[in-house]
Amino acid sequence: MKQKLMISATMLLTVATGWAQRQWTLEQCLDYAMQNNITLQKARLQSQSAHEDVKEARAALLPSLSASTNHSVGYSPWQDTGTMTVANNQAYSSVEKTYYNGSYGVNAQWTVWNGNKNINTLRKNKLAAEQAALQTETTAKSIQEQIAQLYVQILYLTDALEVSEQSLQTSRKNEERGQAMLEVGKMSRADVAQLAAQRATDEYNIVNARANISNYKLQLKQLLELDGSESFDIVVPTTTDEQALQPIPPLKDAYEQALATRPEIKGSQKAIESNDLSIKMAKAGYLPTLSMTAGMGTSTNSRSSATFGSQLKTNFDVTGGMTLSIPIFDRRQTKTSVNKAKLQLEQAKLDLLDEQKQLYQTIEHYWLDAETNQQKFRAAQATEQSEQQSYDLLQEQFRLGLKNIVELMTGKDRLLTAQQNKLQSKYQTILALQMLEFYQGKVKSEN
Repeated sequence: MKQKLMISATMLLTVATGWAQRQWTLEQCLDYAMQNNITLQKARLQSQSAHEDVKEARAALLPSLSASTNHSVGYSPWQDTGTMTVANNQAYSSVEKTYYNGSYGVNAQWTVWNGNKNINTLRKNKLAAEQAALQTETTAKSIQEQIAQLYVQILYLTDALEVSEQSLQTSRKNEERGQAMLEVGKMSRADVAQLAAQRATDEYNIVNARANISNYKLQLKQLLELDGSESFDIVVPTTTDEQALQPIPPLKDAYEQALATRPEIKGSQKAIESNDLSIKMAKAGYLPTLSMTAGMGTSTNSRSSATFGSQLKTNFDVTGGMTLSIPIFDRRQTKTSVNKAKLQLEQAKLDLLDEQKQLYQTIEHYWLDAETNQQKFRAAQATEQSEQQSYDLLQEQFRLGLKNIVELMTGKDRLLTAQQNKLQSKYQTILALQMLEFYQGKVKSEN
């Protein structure tokens, strides 16, 4: 028994350790967020609610059927006539002051025609359901975009942290070399203090970089709706310079593809169709309404000498009728509704233009980012190589006593700046290229 418990405990510990050490790829982050993000789940509920409105509007085209029954008890205190009965050759008279009534009925009502308002209501609700689905897709894409941006930012900071750590190693070696030179009288204490300050600055930069990485990981966890107590890390894929040097699609092509695929654009187009229907529904107020009614029912009364079943049969009747309602004067309600619906249509058209303008600005922003940072990256590659060669030479000259501490530290700062500039332009280019692909519909969202 103890052995089984030990085995079970070991398995649980292994599973827990495996979960704690789990690293997330970008695809896993996206898939998990699509299933668990609370904002997206709320959007899905709104979409489901819109589909229920469609079912309700479809059912409204059918007749309604209802059953009713009414029961009442009455009392007539001054009732002086009643019923006569004869028994054993004697006549008896009874006055029934308390009596009971009962009625039973089934009624149906059907709106035959109301200017197609009910049919257009169904069409409008279908468009609303499509808009809700598109809004859900828009929310999903927004979350995907945020995740991709955070993920790439973490990758950039991770690589930048590695550069800072390499810089710290160099600073420590320089400080150690300075201490050795101080001991033999080849360097002053002030110069050694500067080397120590450089090392301390590099240590501070590393602490700051790690804090920034933790902050971005926290934001990513929040988008994934992960519990705060769970450890979280991402897979750091190998990124190559070639990824940042990929061809950039033409701005016009990128915008046209985005225009044809983005859900917010389709949602605005659906809004225009919906407002067209709203105008037709408002104009239905000028037209007559034709409805049909039918019913059947019966009643009983305790004062009747007939039996309960006989009363149900005798009092049974069936009714049917048609009602034609013609609007004559409605105090301008219909005209106001039509005019307001037309204004809403114009608003929807402006909303579409605004969405298209915002989309173009977003595409243009990422396109310019890709163009600019790709050029910066090419220049940074050459700068980094040059600064690395220069710093290697400075180190050797410093070791031989041909360069002073200021020149060495200046060369190190230039190299570090060149390395950081290269990383920044590289990842900004990769992010911009990915966002262009994303807006062109090359990243599939599951909602």
